[in-house]
Amino acid sequence: MLGLGINHQKLKFFIFSLTFLVSTLLFAADNSEVHKTERLMYFVLLQLIVIILAGRLGGLLAKRTGQNAAVGEIIMGILLGPSLLGLLLPGFFHYVFRSAPPEPLAILSQIGLLLLMFQIGLEFNFSHLQAVHYRKSVLWVSMASLLCPFATGFVVGYYGATQLSPGVNALHSGLFVATAFSITALPILGRILMDLGMTNHPIGVIAISSAAINDVVGWVLLAVVTALTTAKFSAASFAFTLVLIATFFIASWYVVRPLAHQALNLIEKKSGTEFSDLSLGFLLSLIFLAGLCTYLLGIFAIFGGFMMGVILHDREPLVRAWRERMGQF
Repeated sequence: MLGLGINHQKLKFFIFSLTFLVSTLLFAADNSEVHKTERLMYFVLLQLIVIILAGRLGGLLAKRTGQNAAVGEIIMGILLGPSLLGLLLPGFFHYVFRSAPPEPLAILSQIGLLLLMFQIGLEFNFSHLQAVHYRKSVLWVSMASLLCPFATGFVVGYYGATQLSPGVNALHSGLFVATAFSITALPILGRILMDLGMTNHPIGVIAISSAAINDVVGWVLLAVVTALTTAKFSAASFAFTLVLIATFFIASWYVVRPLAHQALNLIEKKSGTEFSDLSLGFLLSLIFLAGLCTYLLGIFAIFGGFMMGVILHDREPLVRAWRERMGQF
């Protein structure tokens, strides 16, 4: 730790304080009969304390070793899981992470992810894609990053079906593994590119645009593979879904975009500020509504948030204000 430039005494004090806090919370929980909802709240808050502190510590250590903070956060997430914490301290792990249903924390995390994807769409300078050669680059990168993993995953899933999924049709196994290989970690890629300051660089825009296309196609493929394996595939239904997805993205750019700009201009004029509370409320409603739409289309809610960020990326005051007031949160 000393080699990483972290004060040893401060680290000991941090660990002692965290241990004392968790012990106090455990004692309090074991000696009180609380309402079911309050008990659920208790465990959600306990999980958030552990996760947030561990994530910040992991990010700090990653930066000290020349890595991106997101890498450290991912590693800490693995260490807090059943692979290590559940193995070394099963009682503590089950108390913190298994004493309450996982749905509340999962919903909170998905809302955070939705807002993060909005910020990712907001931060990148998509005006680079006005150039034809950059659009071609996005197309070729998207195809390569989809086809190569899909082919590799299919080989692994098909020929490893007897070990990976005994009793399952080899073709179905191959298609599922191929689809899993094809889907990109879009939020993590966006986080890393933002931290590296590549949001205004053509390479960063090409990378995030290609990943977004890749993920949309990947989620559509997942729906198709699921329908095929359950013998519920309908060509007409699939074509209709594709039309709806295309309609959403086209309508977002050509209909929602000008209306959203007009609404924000009106709000700013009325409030006299670049980013009022009313602006924030309008944006959150717009993000959540777009997330509902993409969820209903079967391509995951985060794409709605990302698209709303894309259509507003050229409002510099809004980008700056969101980054200052909401970005770190």
